[in-house]
Amino acid sequence: MDFSEKWGKDVKEATRLALIDLKLTAAQVNVTVLEEPTKGFFGIGSKLAKVRVEKKPELIYEQEEKASIQRNEIPGKEEKDNIQRYEISRKPEISQKKAQENRPEKKDQQERKPGRKKYTNDIAVDDSFSVREKPDDLKELSGHIAESFLKDTTQKMGLNLRIRVRGNDSCIYVDMDGKDSGTIIGKRGQTLDAVQYLTSLVVNKDKDKYLRVVVDAEHYREKRERTLEQLANRLADKVIKTRKNVRLEPMNSYERKIIHATLQSNPKIITRSEGEEPYRRVIIGLK
Repeated sequence: MDFSEKWGKDVKEATRLALIDLKLTAAQVNVTVLEEPTKGFFGIGSKLAKVRVEKKPELIYEQEEKASIQRNEIPGKEEKDNIQRYEISRKPEISQKKAQENRPEKKDQQERKPGRKKYTNDIAVDDSFSVREKPDDLKELSGHIAESFLKDTTQKMGLNLRIRVRGNDSCIYVDMDGKDSGTIIGKRGQTLDAVQYLTSLVVNKDKDKYLRVVVDAEHYREKRERTLEQLANRLADKVIKTRKNVRLEPMNSYERKIIHATLQSNPKIITRSEGEEPYRRVIIGLK
């Protein structure tokens, strides 16, 4: 085995596990960081570190040369050429690119007939769902379990927020506002996503029928939805112009769905997702 890719709570831990796997020391390998670790909220949304640890080219050459000597052979020109090509291919920046390209791709799209939903490996893309287009039959839900949970949670976080809950038989919408809205939203909505996930667990606990739960603050999700639609269209134009695929940053399933739904009617564009959660991302390309 010439390389090993490992996950860990940090780069040091991931590297240690890879060294154990390869049975090598730090001086005998090159380390490429594929994913940086990040902290989440209450442990939700946290990301592990991922590294690719490879034997140094000279070590591989020495091992192959020793093996040749043991077989009473001398490495010929063809073998040396192969080793030289191997050394070039193992440059860190190229290795990282190869590691990304070698990840198994999961096609998100299948051929669709008019009027059918588009299916991905994540979820079915329901074109009708939009945070901006709320159902007409939403009613005020005073004292709802979602309100109680969020009031308790935000107070323990030291946040001062007003909470409004509306819903119907299939979904619950929670709107929050106040001076601490920015804190509950977090970087790129990560804290808000974590709070929404926890709220959904609480609302649907011991329930036979699943309720969709949407937690928003200062209309962040509506603004984010518009931003993603604009981004999708702008990148689609770029793909058509340059004829090169575009890889977006990792997104949650809801945001990926917005990208897919926005571009599904574009006759020149196809979208798919690749990678595993929480690093799954959308790829935009030409049909």
